[in-house]
Amino acid sequence: MRRSAVPAAALVVLLLVPPSVPSAATAPPYRSSIRPLPTWARQLMRGSSWHPGCPVGLDALRLVRLRYWGFDREAHMGNLVVHRRVARDVVRTFGRLYDARFSIRKMKLVDRFGADDTRSMKADNTSAFNCRYRNGVCCTWSMHAYGKAIDIDPVENPEVWSGGVSPPNGAAFVDRSNRRRGMIFHGDAVWKAFHAVGWGWGGDWTWPIDYQHFSTNGK
Repeated sequence: MRRSAVPAAALVVLLLVPPSVPSAATAPPYRSSIRPLPTWARQLMRGSSWHPGCPVGLDALRLVRLRYWGFDREAHMGNLVVHRRVARDVVRTFGRLYDARFSIRKMKLVDRFGADDTRSMKADNTSAFNCRYRNGVCCTWSMHAYGKAIDIDPVENPEVWSGGVSPPNGAAFVDRSNRRRGMIFHGDAVWKAFHAVGWGWGGDWTWPIDYQHFSTNGK
């Protein structure tokens, strides 16, 4: 039986596009939603990432659900809690990250880790709102406490400070000359996406350096 020949142009496409990476035509479209905190989120956050005395109330926060690319090269849905005033910018920014095929390990509310920032970072979790002080030291609120900061892929983008590396399992990524998936650099697609909505990057700080951190005021 005669076998049909594969056109040369098709062979070129097959060689250029690995089977594990969906093409633009087959990849699921970017999806996102913004809504006031549903009952389950409020119950989860009370006494955990939020408590009386926090600088913002639960009514000022929004649950953002969005699609992102995982390290498995598959599309996933994740959750972030942010301030209502920045929710649309967050959706727009992560849309650009999705288009750029930037890899995100996981995206869960920090409450899934007991609102423990250290546990969330060690799990390489991308998260936003958490009512806590800067570096855990009283009494300056972190921008996370306002829902106006996001930490992305903390293991691949650790914080480097006088106390060491946070999270500790991010030590292998302190050397930024060895570029790997999930890492963020000045001027790259992630930096440009946040810069476009006016957010600053902790990787541009002189000291300490926080490669995972983006916020509305750059702090």
